[in-house]
Amino acid sequence: VRKAVVSTQSTGIHSSVSCSKEDKMPLDETNNESYRYLKSVGNDWKFNVEDLHPKMLSRLYKRFDTFDLDSDEKMEMDEILYWPDRMRQLVNATDEQVEKMREAVRIFFFNKGVDPVHGLTRENWVESNRVFAEAERERERRGEESMIALLSNAYYDVLDDDGDGTVSVDELKTMMKAFDVPQEAAYTFFEKADTDKSGALERPELVHLFRKFWMEPYDPQWDGVYAFKY
Repeated sequence: VRKAVVSTQSTGIHSSVSCSKEDKMPLDETNNESYRYLKSVGNDWKFNVEDLHPKMLSRLYKRFDTFDLDSDEKMEMDEILYWPDRMRQLVNATDEQVEKMREAVRIFFFNKGVDPVHGLTRENWVESNRVFAEAERERERRGEESMIALLSNAYYDVLDDDGDGTVSVDELKTMMKAFDVPQEAAYTFFEKADTDKSGALERPELVHLFRKFWMEPYDPQWDGVYAFKY
């Protein structure tokens, strides 16, 4: 068994995961940032796969397979950063906005269990998502910064192409194209996210939909958000 400690660029994120020849290891506060956070605040949440609806399991695994570009059943940080780099080619954002988005992606997925050195295996992906969801609920209860909001707001700044402080359907199409999601998903996503029916998406609406679709217990009303890709 060896132990590596590294930092990703400018994030202050450190890897301190002991690794061996076996990819599978129990997740806990020693090798998962969300478990570490929960333990630090006295939350003893436990993962039980039977708590997840089969359609939520399917949704999460489809998401993993999208990110796992080389299909080796391991998600690496470089593979994740491929997606914001795709968006860079499609928007008129400043270098500062794009780097802020990349930084938010690094922090978000580190908290979701993607180790900067060892990545995250497919078999640990679902548990990492669920403990991250519990950590988000704990942060909300404590009035702390949401990782979902951190990532959503970084995307929002890049998507707001005309700088009017909102995101339109056309601007949302950019996100769908960048993430290889059918273009019609821009309309289904927009319809579900625009809760005040203003015809434009505000920051809280984007955060709310991301949370509902990926973090909360399965609800069939959200099935079509990404045109049934997930």
